[in-house]
Amino acid sequence: MSALEIFAVNGIGEVRPGDDLASLILDSDADLADRDCLVITQKVVSKAENRIVEVDPDDPLSHKPLVERESVRVLRRRGDLIISETSHGFVCANAGIDLSNVERGQAALLPIDSDRSARGIRDRLKARAGVDVGVVVSDTFGRPWRRGVTDIAIGCAGIAAIVDLRGSTDTFGRELKVTEVAAVDEIAAAADLVMGKAQGIPAAIVRGLREEWFRPSCVVGEIVRPPAEDLFR
Repeated sequence: MSALEIFAVNGIGEVRPGDDLASLILDSDADLADRDCLVITQKVVSKAENRIVEVDPDDPLSHKPLVERESVRVLRRRGDLIISETSHGFVCANAGIDLSNVERGQAALLPIDSDRSARGIRDRLKARAGVDVGVVVSDTFGRPWRRGVTDIAIGCAGIAAIVDLRGSTDTFGRELKVTEVAAVDEIAAAADLVMGKAQGIPAAIVRGLREEWFRPSCVVGEIVRPPAEDLFR
């Protein structure tokens, strides 16, 4: 991989429950080709899948019962902030529930199965346009011990979640023992550079990825560290 191209997808418009995201993408200015990776934000996936719930617009804490409901385990509480584990295995703030980029008085929940969401979009793009692409569903997460947020993958299809470099050698000929690259997280973060947080661009195309990264059967759960390997929980 010597170069990457990243294109913002414009013209998708406001997404509503029941919308076919693949159709919206194909009707936009997206110019998809085989071996592209389409990155689409969780927010529009949640909207299309009707994962939008009503909250009290005058109570900034009215979504907190939803956080408890969407969590399988609460790890930490500090003031109004809850760090919890979702049913997907993600450890994040407020179970991934978001009040941004939705109507006042609404909150967006994570998709029930983001891998399934990605597969559905990928399959419909292939059926309608004949293109064989990877699809990543991205979301904004904070990270322990580092300030600021970045986009990561919460679902994927047709593109490797983890690229395992163990057994290969570095530039000095030393064997790599533990190196596994979170490929879909890197793709999600790269795509966010052209989507931004407040520009109303919910999708991007990443072009130029290694061909061997495209695989028919991938799940983002490969990235989630098993509890037995977790030194901090």
